[in-house]
Amino acid sequence: MPKKVLIITYYWPPAGGIGVVRWVKFAKYLNQYGWEPIIFTVSNGDYPMVDSSLLKDVSSDLKIIKRPIWEPYKLYRLFSKSKNTGGLGDIKPKANASFIQKAGNWVRSNFFIPDARAFWIKPSVKYLTGYLKANPVDAMVSTGPPHSAHLIALKIKQQLGISWLADFRDPWTTMDYYHELILTGWADRKHHRLELDVLTKADALSVVGRGMQMEFEKKRGKEVSIITNGFDEADFDRTSVVPDKEFSIVHTGTFFARINPHGLWKALRELRAENHPLFSHLKLKLVGRVDPSVVQSVHEAGLGDYLELVAYQPHEVAVKMMQQARVLLLCVFEEKKFIVTGKLFEYLAAANPILCIGPLDGDAAKIIDETKAGSTFASADVAGIKEELKALYQHFESGTVRAASGSSRYSHRQLTRHVAELLNTITSTSH
Repeated sequence: MPKKVLIITYYWPPAGGIGVVRWVKFAKYLNQYGWEPIIFTVSNGDYPMVDSSLLKDVSSDLKIIKRPIWEPYKLYRLFSKSKNTGGLGDIKPKANASFIQKAGNWVRSNFFIPDARAFWIKPSVKYLTGYLKANPVDAMVSTGPPHSAHLIALKIKQQLGISWLADFRDPWTTMDYYHELILTGWADRKHHRLELDVLTKADALSVVGRGMQMEFEKKRGKEVSIITNGFDEADFDRTSVVPDKEFSIVHTGTFFARINPHGLWKALRELRAENHPLFSHLKLKLVGRVDPSVVQSVHEAGLGDYLELVAYQPHEVAVKMMQQARVLLLCVFEEKKFIVTGKLFEYLAAANPILCIGPLDGDAAKIIDETKAGSTFASADVAGIKEELKALYQHFESGTVRAASGSSRYSHRQLTRHVAELLNTITSTSH
């Protein structure tokens, strides 16, 4: 008889994005390791991306509980004039914000703690305490952001004592956009207090990378487990893949201003000035949401004629584009060397060479080197990037493929085993 685990997640199909994929895939495989998942999510979420193709991984037998949520986004958009409602990360940088936007930021920062889903907490706790008394489970998982999900689990833990795994896909008070919040001292202290409550009162913590592991172990005073993002072999059928005819450099997912690879654009500009033959085949394909500053940089480098902007695509389409690409572009924020984005693991499964622009001593660089999946360059290393582009083009021209080894240790099936092991541990040691 499988044990039961309640998974509290704001993001669930039809929501799109890598944050959704993580727990859709874990839920898909948990039954193979003796755990029956039950999903608790929202019925009317305000999602920045919608991707119904992810529903194919949701079993018809899976128990899904959906409850309504009230979110302040319509009110906030009156202040911010923003069409994008993805999360706190959409807040306009202080230096560029208008007075109205700053006012909206201040309200959002100080009245919606820990995030704009704060009004989900109280009714969810009320509903779930009743549900769980009538329908007991062996453990629960909360995954954030939004960190409101963790606070739901925290209150249930306090009331019912259920074994609890808190899963962090991103940090809390050290997230790069946290400093853009216009916080009062009281609000800042409350964020840190709530964060510490979650870190210390959860029975186990899982994070996606080494940076969060070190940060949270220091705050928690106990071990924190790394369960990376990954790829699902079932998504990567190579039999129907036809490689791009162009020398395509492809980036999938949100392209933030902070990861704009200026060194790459400069290297390409210099190669164009040298009349390098790759420009007879070049295509810069950016798939998903792209910050206008990135597009501006491409045009300023004289590369606009080679740019193709593709709107956000369903996951299965994005995966096919990764497989068709000649080069997969990964950009990592220089100041966040421990960041490992979910797309990296799907790039590995796509088995095309990765060109990473980011810190050489970062976690992404380490994984790329370990799997022999490509090369990493600092953005300032224009000469190194140029030589790599020449080498990649030579492989393209000769018809040879320099591909990743696609380590199976990063498959969702294998990663789910680690999730199950953590759940087994906290349920066997709980009092």
